[in-house]
Amino acid sequence: MARIPIEEGFFRIPDDPAEPPRLLGSRCPSCGEVFFPRRLVCAKCLHEGCEDVDLSTRGRLWTWTYCHAPLFGKKDADVPGYGVGQVDLAEGPRVQSILLGGPDDFEIGMELEIDLETLRENEDGDEIVIYRFRPAAEYFNGVA
Repeated sequence: MARIPIEEGFFRIPDDPAEPPRLLGSRCPSCGEVFFPRRLVCAKCLHEGCEDVDLSTRGRLWTWTYCHAPLFGKKDADVPGYGVGQVDLAEGPRVQSILLGGPDDFEIGMELEIDLETLRENEDGDEIVIYRFRPAAEYFNGVA
């Protein structure tokens, strides 16, 4: 059984299941601006030919909210709730993501780490996954 991204080009899943997934971004070779998702043309200086880069597996929570409405496309109304946050990566991009955890698990400025959530299995038994962010392990261990 393999883990397959819900859509190619947004994140990479390492072969080693102990390694975290990596968001795929791009860096402008002219001005150095970094983007997520990847771009061909720099949005800052309009240089053509941005280079692909792997982005950090951790970020800092810039803001967040907790929703009690079904995710877009979800067919059942039984929703326990989920967080939605904007995460600042060290390279510069601010990424919007679903957050794994309960409403009492988040605070602005906390360290988050990327993780995968299984959405479903395909006909071959492979897991179709999407990236999410969750509080970093040290947050729950009282180190943060």
